[in-house]
Amino acid sequence: MKKACLSVLFASVLFLSSTSVYAASSPSIKVDGTAVVTDVKPEIKNNRMMVPLRTVSENLGAQVVWSGSEVTLIKDDMKVTLQAGSSSAVQNGKTVKLDAKPYVKNNRFFVPLRFIAETFGCEVGYSGSAVTIDSEPFLIGGVPVKALQQEYHMTMGGIVQQIGGTAYNEAIYNLIVNNKGDKTDAPASYSWMFNIDVPGSYYKNAQYDFLDEKGDSIKQYDIYSLVEAFPAEELEGYPKVLLYDASEQQWYLFSTAARDSINSIIEKAALNGFLKIISNTVV
Repeated sequence: MKKACLSVLFASVLFLSSTSVYAASSPSIKVDGTAVVTDVKPEIKNNRMMVPLRTVSENLGAQVVWSGSEVTLIKDDMKVTLQAGSSSAVQNGKTVKLDAKPYVKNNRFFVPLRFIAETFGCEVGYSGSAVTIDSEPFLIGGVPVKALQQEYHMTMGGIVQQIGGTAYNEAIYNLIVNNKGDKTDAPASYSWMFNIDVPGSYYKNAQYDFLDEKGDSIKQYDIYSLVEAFPAEELEGYPKVLLYDASEQQWYLFSTAARDSINSIIEKAALNGFLKIISNTVV
C-alpha cells in the first residue's frame, strides 16, 4: 500500500512541477470522495504538496495535540511527533526523515502530503483541481462500509442522513461495539416518542445503519434513552441508556458517555462536510 502511495505521489509531483497553472489553482482536498470543508487550501512549496495537518489528520481519525511549535498525532497504536522547521519526525519512538519541512502559516501547521500518505497507509492522487486521499476501506464481517445512515424522528417529523468518511464510520462503530454492556431484557415501553405515562419508558435517540456499496444494511443498532420525566425514586434501577442490536435482535446495556461521543463525532463530520441529508420531514 505504501509503495502504491509513493508511486502515485511521485508521478503527480512531476506533473505539478511542470504545470504552473495547476500550482496556482490552490487545489481542494477530498478525503474518501468527500470535499473537506476547510478555510485553508493546500500549497505547493519546492515541488512538494503541503497540506494543513489538522484538516487531513482529523478526517482520517487521528487526534491532534499541540505543544508550542510541536504537534503530535495519535491514532490507535501510532504516535507521531513533528516540529515546525524540522526535516525529521518521531514515529513511535523512532526518528524518520521527511521530504519537506513542516511550517506554520496563518496559525495552520502544514506538512508534506507524502508524510500523511505514509503515516495513514492511504492512496494519494489528483483529480482536476482536487487532492484526493483515499483510506483503506472499513470492513464489517468482511464487507466494506460505504456510509453510516442515521435516522431519528420527533413528534413533527424526522430526518434521515448519511455520514461518509471511513474514519468517522469506524470511530462510531467502535464506540458502539466497545461500549456494548451486558445483555438485558427489552424494556416494557419503548418507541420513537416520549411516553410520560409509564415510569421506565425509553425513547429512541437514533437508528444507525452501516451500509454497503449497494445501500443495504450490514449492521443496525438503535440507541434508547430513559424518559426521566418522573421522580427519581420511580426511576431507581432503570439504566439510562440501552442499545438494541437489530441484527441479533438483542438488547444491551450501553454507555451514556458513548452515546454522547457518537453525537459529537457526527457533529464534527457535519462541520467538515461529511454529512448528507437524505430526507427531512420536520415541520
